[in-house]
Amino acid sequence: MRAAELVAPLTFRLGEVPIDDPAPGEVQVEVEAVGVCGSDLHAYTEGGVGGIPNVYPMVLGHEPAGRIVKVGAGVSGLSPGDRGALEPALYCYHCEFCLSGHHNVCANIRFLSTPNHPGFFRERVNLPVANFLPIPAAVSPEEAALVEPLAIALHSVRLASIRPGETIALFGAGPIGLLTIAALRAAQAGPIWAVEPLAHRRALALGMGAHAALEPGEALREILRATGQRGVDCAFDCAAAAETTRQAAQLARNAGRIVLTGIHSTPLVSMDVSSMRRKELAIFNVRRSNHESEEALKLLEVHAAWFAPILTHARPIERIGEAFAIASQYQDGVGKMMVRPFA
Repeated sequence: MRAAELVAPLTFRLGEVPIDDPAPGEVQVEVEAVGVCGSDLHAYTEGGVGGIPNVYPMVLGHEPAGRIVKVGAGVSGLSPGDRGALEPALYCYHCEFCLSGHHNVCANIRFLSTPNHPGFFRERVNLPVANFLPIPAAVSPEEAALVEPLAIALHSVRLASIRPGETIALFGAGPIGLLTIAALRAAQAGPIWAVEPLAHRRALALGMGAHAALEPGEALREILRATGQRGVDCAFDCAAAAETTRQAAQLARNAGRIVLTGIHSTPLVSMDVSSMRRKELAIFNVRRSNHESEEALKLLEVHAAWFAPILTHARPIERIGEAFAIASQYQDGVGKMMVRPFA
């Protein structure tokens, strides 16, 4: 089968790799759509993600959807032809974190698309049956590929205990920021101020449900003015730049919250800890999702129109280099870029 391997920064190689039949309890899936994630772009441009360096060659991609082509022994209730969203994390289910319900921080996690654990930019993948979430006929592969990042957005909103009517500042209207706006919309939060330097992303933020979309230079002044200098109940940093993290702390009200969803390019970011202490801010660090995938699928099914604006681009696996160039350089009005491994 074909797979797109990252062999150096900014360089993919399309080649043939073997695949075994699915083991007992597994399904083999043809991968129909994979979203390009911000962490994929870190690996592509920077040579690593969140302090973990790339090990070449490696197969990226962890926002997948596909169709079953084979089932392993002991699999019941699923058959070839069934379509689903695919979970990229393989949990141990027996460590203290899994046993306490915190599977997203499993001590023995294997995450497909990290070094030595190939991801989904390939035609077929074998997965445990628990990692296959069936989707309704009305949900397209591209929509189903949003389940993984939307589950992260829902987890971040749940982690911060967002309540109806709470005021929000959101930094970064890339795909994860846009999906967080949708999750906040579902939680009936608002008003939501999106802060984003790119004009086409500000337009996408408004289309996803933000009440206002501001350039970074005007955000602090305008949001403080609009809130009577109080600040917002919660600030989400989906951009993960040094200045966005600092501005999130500046805009959070006393006893407010900050949610760090994006992945910073550097391990150290300066913060005004004195101001944060005086405000007694709570800071939430997001590690993917934790049992929100079914909720994400339901939201995509019920409110499909919300998510149509984000699905702007798609490329076949033969043009994965072009797909990543467009996404990494924010070209052509791109929202979410999809790669289609199986034609």
